[in-house]
Amino acid sequence: MTYRVTLIPGDGTGPELVEATRRVLEATGVPFEWDVQEAGADVMDKYGTPLPEAVLDSIRKNRVGLKGPITTPVGTGFRSVNVALRKALDLYTNLRPARHIKGVRSHYENIDLVVVRENTEGMYVGIEHDVIVGEAAEAIRIITRKGSERIVRFAFEYARENGRRKVTAVHKANILKTTCGLFLGVAREVAEQYPDIEFEDRIVDNMCMQLVQRPQEYDVIVTTNLFGDIVSDLCSGLVGGLGMAPGANIGDGIAVFEPVHGSAPKYAGKNKVNPTANILSGVLMLRYLGEKDAADRVQNAIAAVVAEGKNVTYDMKPTRDDPTAVGTSQMADAIIAAMNTA
Repeated sequence: MTYRVTLIPGDGTGPELVEATRRVLEATGVPFEWDVQEAGADVMDKYGTPLPEAVLDSIRKNRVGLKGPITTPVGTGFRSVNVALRKALDLYTNLRPARHIKGVRSHYENIDLVVVRENTEGMYVGIEHDVIVGEAAEAIRIITRKGSERIVRFAFEYARENGRRKVTAVHKANILKTTCGLFLGVAREVAEQYPDIEFEDRIVDNMCMQLVQRPQEYDVIVTTNLFGDIVSDLCSGLVGGLGMAPGANIGDGIAVFEPVHGSAPKYAGKNKVNPTANILSGVLMLRYLGEKDAADRVQNAIAAVVAEGKNVTYDMKPTRDDPTAVGTSQMADAIIAAMNTA
């Protein structure tokens, strides 16, 4: 069958990353029909919004999307397109694997973590206002039983389906006794229904310390929205940085795949940035679609190219000014070649 997928190039370096990913995915032989849609800072003047309704309609129709990074203004400007997309489509799970690839410079090896982040609640509901302009502001954090139960259940189902041994719930229930208390209480209830999976909980600040000290002790981590955003970046740092960090936003029968990192607009159009995270997001999409063999081929090809260290971007070289570094497109070419020679 042919998979019709909404393809959102994004802005900044997004279009070149998405193009590299598209070429790699097509090289697997899996048939795709791409429904290209515009979103991001670059379309504000054209549509009056960074997230046109046509984008949402396309994803609702196709049920699967692949996107590049989109710029989010800091402090002012429009709300995050990523947050708005997740909320509008009820993509309540943000799945962020962090797996070490041989050849990537890192302080750790044999890291294989998965962060399951609640994606629609918490501090990211965007309910905030000035109490006294310029002096005090207030934000509202929303945690619900429904939101907590479905994200924790997703984590346990993921663990069971993927042969994982343990789920760790991360919270701040010692201080945020009502909101985090609800999340933790629900997590404990759900855990009782999965006796085959080990369960534990950690306070978020202690969890960050332990991830730095002994990350090999952890497996699947489930947590609330803001904590998940922070902890997943920490986990990405354990395996080489955000350039290696794929992501999936998953709801009930609908999903959008994207890299964890930002749009790096200063590098836009320079054919310079690392496409690995975006391509690995494509691998997550292949697995979601049930194309396991194709996903394995791409993942193995990435591992081979990175391990060889020849056809990789500047950030993966011993020094960032290494003249042998290749561009985004050329690294994609090497991954395709590795697939064809495997």
